[in-house]
Amino acid sequence: MTYTIGEIAEKFHLPISTIRYYEKEGLLPPIRRENGIRKFSDSDFETIFIIECLKKTNVELKDIRRFVAMALKGDSTIDGRLSFFREQVEKTKRQIAGLQRSLRMLEYKEWYYSKAKELGSTRKLEEDIDLYRPKEIKELYDRAHRKED
Repeated sequence: MTYTIGEIAEKFHLPISTIRYYEKEGLLPPIRRENGIRKFSDSDFETIFIIECLKKTNVELKDIRRFVAMALKGDSTIDGRLSFFREQVEKTKRQIAGLQRSLRMLEYKEWYYSKAKELGSTRKLEEDIDLYRPKEIKELYDRAHRKED
């Protein structure tokens, strides 16, 4: 199956200019053209899917370009690509753990300000925090401050 640049843009919710940028920056293998119109293959589609995945996990463009260059070289780079993705998996797990800590703190603060609003004062809440703070909210707060979680 082939796709036009517009179809690719629509499927990935990207501006066409972003796809052109990927091509210009060497993030995509050379795109076949028919009568001057880019024709993206299923393989190109998959490459863009991987690029978007890597971008969402904060992989730098230079590293994405390095991965694409390895992929274009074929099977001789399997070890390098495997190493690249193992590294990305570990980095992403650390990002998720950090986001989970942040989420716990945000949830705690949501509870905190909801309770302060109910009481009409953050000062009153702070004076008797242990009186108002349920066990599960205290655990949320404590877990937000632990790095190992």
